[in-house]
Amino acid sequence: MTLTELAIKRPSLIVVIFTVLGVLGLYSYSQLSYELLPKISPPVLTVTTFYPGASPNEVETSVTKLVEDAVSSLDEISAVNSTSQEGLSLVTVEFNQAADIDIALQNAQRKVGEIAARLPSDAKSPTLSKFAIDEMPVIRMGILSSKPPREFYQFLKDHVKPRFSQLPGVAQVSMIGGDEREIKINLDPGKLRSYGLSIAQAAQAIKYSNLDFPTGKIKDVDGQFIVRVAGKFTSIDDIRNTVITRSRQGGEIKVSDIAEVQDGQKDYTNISRINGKTAVGMLIQKQSDANAVEISKLVRKEIIKLEQDYKDIQLKFDIAQDGSLFTVDASNAVKTDLAIAVMLVALVMLLFLHSLRNSVIVMIAIPASLISTFTAIYMFGFSLNLMTLLGLSLVVGILVDDSIVVLENIYHHMEKGQERRTAALTGRNEIGFAALAITLVDVVVFLPLAMTTGLIGNIIRQFAVVVVVSTILSLFVSFTITPMLASRFAKIERLTKNTLLGRFALAFESIYEKFSGHYMNLLKWSLANKGKIFLLTVVLFFASLSLVPLGFIGSEFVAQSDRGEFAVTIELPSGSTIEHTNYVTQEVERILFAMPEVDKVFTNVGASNEGFIGQASNYSSELNVALIHKSQRSKSTDEIGWDIKQRLQQIPGMKVRVNPIGIFGTANQTPVQIIVSGPTRAEVRTAADRVAAILGNISGTADIRLSSEEGKPESRVEIDREKMAAFGLTIADIGNTPSASRWQGMTNQNSGTEITNMIFGLRWTSRIDPEPANLEVSYFSIDAGNRSNCSNSRPLFTRAGRLNFSDAIVIIRSPFSHKSSDGPAGVWVRILKQQ
Repeated sequence: MTLTELAIKRPSLIVVIFTVLGVLGLYSYSQLSYELLPKISPPVLTVTTFYPGASPNEVETSVTKLVEDAVSSLDEISAVNSTSQEGLSLVTVEFNQAADIDIALQNAQRKVGEIAARLPSDAKSPTLSKFAIDEMPVIRMGILSSKPPREFYQFLKDHVKPRFSQLPGVAQVSMIGGDEREIKINLDPGKLRSYGLSIAQAAQAIKYSNLDFPTGKIKDVDGQFIVRVAGKFTSIDDIRNTVITRSRQGGEIKVSDIAEVQDGQKDYTNISRINGKTAVGMLIQKQSDANAVEISKLVRKEIIKLEQDYKDIQLKFDIAQDGSLFTVDASNAVKTDLAIAVMLVALVMLLFLHSLRNSVIVMIAIPASLISTFTAIYMFGFSLNLMTLLGLSLVVGILVDDSIVVLENIYHHMEKGQERRTAALTGRNEIGFAALAITLVDVVVFLPLAMTTGLIGNIIRQFAVVVVVSTILSLFVSFTITPMLASRFAKIERLTKNTLLGRFALAFESIYEKFSGHYMNLLKWSLANKGKIFLLTVVLFFASLSLVPLGFIGSEFVAQSDRGEFAVTIELPSGSTIEHTNYVTQEVERILFAMPEVDKVFTNVGASNEGFIGQASNYSSELNVALIHKSQRSKSTDEIGWDIKQRLQQIPGMKVRVNPIGIFGTANQTPVQIIVSGPTRAEVRTAADRVAAILGNISGTADIRLSSEEGKPESRVEIDREKMAAFGLTIADIGNTPSASRWQGMTNQNSGTEITNMIFGLRWTSRIDPEPANLEVSYFSIDAGNRSNCSNSRPLFTRAGRLNFSDAIVIIRSPFSHKSSDGPAGVWVRILKQQ
């Protein structure tokens, strides 16, 4: 008994089978999540190492080279790129497309762990991560309230940030801007000299007075007790009353005797605003396997709860960008197109089959195949994204092909006088191999696409699998449901003008016959002029091939989409202060708000010019701009971005880049990158400048910049080793003294308040002679009111060899000669592996 004969004789079995498939499909559909594109995980690893305060050269020699040597020995590497910036080492490892990125990550962790002990003690532990395009922040928002700024920052850190972090799927919650609490200990140099103390002694005494120690356990007849020495500071007074040492007379020398302890705020490194209002910015990133749409829903629900819970402080969240909205809009648009496609197929079926009954029989193949396909999508771990929905839209017309062929042959046998059941079985058996051939043609085209590897395979695999599964299901429908329904409901219908459907079908039939007549005439002429047709075909073939090389048709990986969002990045000279950068950024904001198309602006003053979250740069800012809906504006995103760039270029001394947000949710960066290599950095820089000048003369180029930027202003100290030895000093003594001026780690146990930074410095007072004649070595710092002028503070040096006004500045008189120069802003290296 064939499958069709079983369907005709046992229709209840087929009904049960497709009922089960339908229920499973509907359940699977309810479990599917929305994504813009399939998960794209290129075989790329990044090794990030923070080395606070270190110059780019020091980062390159002490960190980057060690990491490069460690990871370069891994298998299947195609290239290693490294960037050494101020305080940051970023090594990017590119593997071959066939490499297993998870195994490569494990091997890389082992290699980096082997050299971790050789890294500088001040460097943070290297962080390894897979490169994932979909791990950008899902939501950017600003938070406002009526609380004082410093209390508000601590409130967000203690109460709001943990609630978002606990949401399922949230990977990281980053805070930008705000007034962060900081304890500052300003030492009086006169009192230090009178007591014979140094800044290192004071710092060490305070550090060792702020410790907890587990000391063991005590067993008693009633039980066992843990003994712990609780020595953590619990208040500012504990710091003031800390004993540094004892005087020769036996008196106690406390911190309050030599310093002023201030409960202040940290110096600004980032300033965040939402629509021009100063706020604390918050970025929410999702886990690699989480769904952005679900994360957005959970965050929005939590926002409503938080605003209700803290109405007393007028807590307000303002979402500037939500990456999931574009995903939902794109998915809804594809689903709308899918519904339109189904209706158009139904209309065409009605026009050509001339029977409403036969059209319904064939149309049942579409929902039966599509709904069952959702089960396969769920089982394979796919999601509802542009590729799977595009596959469903494409196969709408293919799904009815098999059923149409089968039904037409059944109808042909019924016209010969056969009974419906006999015609259904005979008609399907005759046309079975033809229907199978129709299906297999689609399968053999799309099945190899599903097996494609690499980045392209990650994108089109789900599309190809959906097409293959739904096409095979349509063949199963044409062998079962279609003949079963035809054996019960098929009917020979004659077209007459007595019915509305008949008149409509006859009118279409007459138009079709006229079109067929014109086509037959054209076909006869073509057969009579074979040479002309052949020549025309050859010309059209080569003309189509020449469209791409001649520039009539361009090429790109993914077409630019109008998301209505773009990022404006501004850069000032590298020596600019955060205050000056903020002033210029406010000018940029005023220009943006003057444009009617701009809806929201999320500003991050001091953002990293390379886009690293958590990194700060005193001379750059990033403004994420969201436009009003495209139906309410006459210009596209590109046109508005170009207009903004022209206006912002009128501000002197500022570089500006306007990059639209692409389909992946990130700002589109430079589409063309040219690598210039050479034996020395100076020669490479000279050659790169020449290449940039040549590229600037090419029509259509813009924003040409080098990965190695101009150097940052720095104050260098060259040591006179003879004089240093004469004073009994070592380089370690000189380096450790300013390093001790910054120490982190104090916790208030009573309130649970974390004090993230504690600054040790020397207070500038009128009693201190800025040019002491009788001291060869003197230590003092410049307070906030005098940090803008260092003319009386030479020679200077700070921890890690760069001038950073948030650190205590140490001046050592005789062993040094002082030079001002521009240090490199970054070092970029690319290593290619031999194949």
